[in-house]
Amino acid sequence: MVVEAPAPYSSAKREILLLLKRRPDAALAEVAEALGISKVAVLGHVRQLEADGLVGRAYQAGRVGRPRVVFRLTEAAATYFPHNYVEMSRCALEFIEERLGRPAVRELLARRAADVAQRHRGRIRGPTLPARVGELARVRTEGGYMAEVGARRRGSVELLEHNCPILALAQRFPEACETERQMFASLLGARVDVSHRVVAGDAVCRFVVREDRSRR
Repeated sequence: MVVEAPAPYSSAKREILLLLKRRPDAALAEVAEALGISKVAVLGHVRQLEADGLVGRAYQAGRVGRPRVVFRLTEAAATYFPHNYVEMSRCALEFIEERLGRPAVRELLARRAADVAQRHRGRIRGPTLPARVGELARVRTEGGYMAEVGARRRGSVELLEHNCPILALAQRFPEACETERQMFASLLGARVDVSHRVVAGDAVCRFVVREDRSRR
């Protein structure tokens, strides 16, 4: 799924929003390098985004000299990233909880995860763990999660998700996060641990994927 800022924004401004979603607290020089344009041009775009309330700036103390100026998205910017009808889903789950109880909510989340896993299982059959994680990242990006493969270490691979389309739902029903973790483990045939969560206030959801010897 491609994230689009409002039509009046230039491609450079849309790229800045996407960059700051993936790399919060980026400095002016970092944004300029990533976009391949001058710092003066970036500053012009950023000032417009600041005026529109989508970007804010902060100051980080350095070892010497003046504080470092960095940029980050505001809460208002979240409306320009995918949310997958989450409000309707949250209301539906609240209704189910009211009528049938919390176990029914967990059962529905598990059934939904099973359906999603079945739909994508044929794609995630790479011969190596990094290959499978890479394909899962593509699947998740198509769903609006802005996923990518992170650091690779001996025996482990990171999966990073920079956007959480179900954030409001996960805040109300944290079981949704655990259900997704279990789905990843099933699809990848691996052990999946979570070290960072957007719902907990982190800038990214970080999953550490390791080979699961017990599955062999």
